[in-house]
Amino acid sequence: MTVFLIIIVLALLGVTGWQISKIFELSRRSDEDTSQVANDKDNHTQALLMLGFVIFFYALMIYCFWNYGRFYLPDAASEHGSQYDTLMFVSIAIIMFVQVITQGLLHIFAYRYKGEKGKKAIFYADNDKLEFIWTIIPVIVLAGLIIYGLFTWSDIMNLNEDDDPMVVELYAYQFAWRARYAGEDNTLGKANVRFIEGVNQLGVDESDAYAMDDKVVTELHLPVNKPVLFKMRSQDVLHSAYFPFFRAQMNVVPGMVTQFGFTPTITTEEMRQSDYMKEKVEIVNEIRKERSKELAANGEAPLDDYGFDYFLLCNKICGQGHFNMQMKVIVESEEDFKAWLAEQPTFESTMEKSSENVDRPEDTAEGGETPATKGVDSQESMKEDINVEEEQE
Repeated sequence: MTVFLIIIVLALLGVTGWQISKIFELSRRSDEDTSQVANDKDNHTQALLMLGFVIFFYALMIYCFWNYGRFYLPDAASEHGSQYDTLMFVSIAIIMFVQVITQGLLHIFAYRYKGEKGKKAIFYADNDKLEFIWTIIPVIVLAGLIIYGLFTWSDIMNLNEDDDPMVVELYAYQFAWRARYAGEDNTLGKANVRFIEGVNQLGVDESDAYAMDDKVVTELHLPVNKPVLFKMRSQDVLHSAYFPFFRAQMNVVPGMVTQFGFTPTITTEEMRQSDYMKEKVEIVNEIRKERSKELAANGEAPLDDYGFDYFLLCNKICGQGHFNMQMKVIVESEEDFKAWLAEQPTFESTMEKSSENVDRPEDTAEGGETPATKGVDSQESMKEDINVEEEQE
């Protein structure tokens, strides 16, 4: 009902405005020019407005660059990030140069060559020279940008295998991430979504010897200055692995393995100590404090203080929980990384522990199944037929 009344009020206001305009027309002097054809005064007014607009536009642009430059991208935290940023800055510089020139000429010409009584415009049916100039220049510039972009893309995507990159699998599913490290052999074991059962959430093939030392984790740790090659799989729908600070993004497609590699160059702690991040954290926490006051007044729990961390995000709208699909990324020294990785259980030990829990009757409730063992098939039956129906333990 409220919406209906608002529509009626707006309609009545429109009718009122239209009637007022009619009254103004009737109140004009009889000798006043009511022609719809623009005269010299009209052209002069419009020309001044065009000139005033471009001056305002340039002033606003300079103001935004000057005052909001701090919201630009922070320093890239990967080796290839500087190439990525340089390509973007070159593209922006060319676009801004062309924009400033063309906008300026458009509005200046509108003022300089405004319509005046007795002045005639010179009409050119065609001009081959001008056509050639404004065609060949964009072609050369765009071709240069494309070639430069292709070389940059090639450098970023073609990870040098001689650097012996660490192999890590990123596994996406609605709505979370898992990471699988390749272990001491730096070779990931085979995996298939049809092997997903019980604690084997990534569908790792238990019959593959390379899989035994793999380590599945929920938090991604990376050693600084060490090349990393990510192999990406999706369990359900299309996802996108997005590392904003590392200038990396790759689609994670169901039914295939995609990959992307980079070398982290700034640890989490170093990024926290940067001037950019200190200022950002301070601003965010000030906002949270103000918001916490409102929550406290309403009897709700206050917000926690914000602290910076790298995150792996999903950059595809993959469902209702998409907004919260993320995994914490910690970049640290190689010593700290090795110490952390040594504490993580291997796939083999995880499966052995799961099997022991199944064999112990005290781990089941009244002879029933536990969540960890529900629907677990025997390894031998998986070898014979991966499509076998689930056996109840």
